[in-house]
Amino acid sequence: MSEHVVFLERRSVKANVRRPRCAAAYAEYDKTAPDQVVERLRDATVASINKVVLRDATLAQLPKLKLIAMAATGYDCIEVESCRRRGIALANIRNYAVHTVPEHVFAMVLALRRNLLAYRHDVEQGEWQRSDQFCFFTHPIGDLFGATIGIIGEGAIGQGTASIARGFGMKVLFADHEPPKAPGVEFTPLQQVLETSDVI
Repeated sequence: MSEHVVFLERRSVKANVRRPRCAAAYAEYDKTAPDQVVERLRDATVASINKVVLRDATLAQLPKLKLIAMAATGYDCIEVESCRRRGIALANIRNYAVHTVPEHVFAMVLALRRNLLAYRHDVEQGEWQRSDQFCFFTHPIGDLFGATIGIIGEGAIGQGTASIARGFGMKVLFADHEPPKAPGVEFTPLQQVLETSDVI
């Protein structure tokens, strides 16, 4: 059976996306506003999205829809229970950006713990040049070694983040659903993670 495939957010993906072989009809839009979703998906059997929100009221207007293919790992923009009730399958991209996202996390963590932006601003304003000492302490500097990082979710991206954190000598706490997915991971209640972590 041929499918009617609609990609609602083509511009959100920097990749060569080929027209699916199963598609009798295929349409793609750079982006889609909330008030355009139903009109664009009215005849679709497959919807490919990234961040477009699909809640029950919208899904109720799309009786032909059989599959939502996420162009991302997360699917919090989809009302999963409504999909189950309506027999709509949901697929996401697993193990996507498992190195890129954790590395980006630590670029941000280091910038914040070391106050890099504040120090850069001081240098641009000539503060360091005017200082009578080489050492310059206008902002607090925090080490990562010995600090605690709280990670919400222990999937591939969470595990990648934890691996880098351990390399810095950080204590890792995971807040996720019991039981833990990976060996050696101890479940920590979310409230405890929020209260005891230096970095989340």
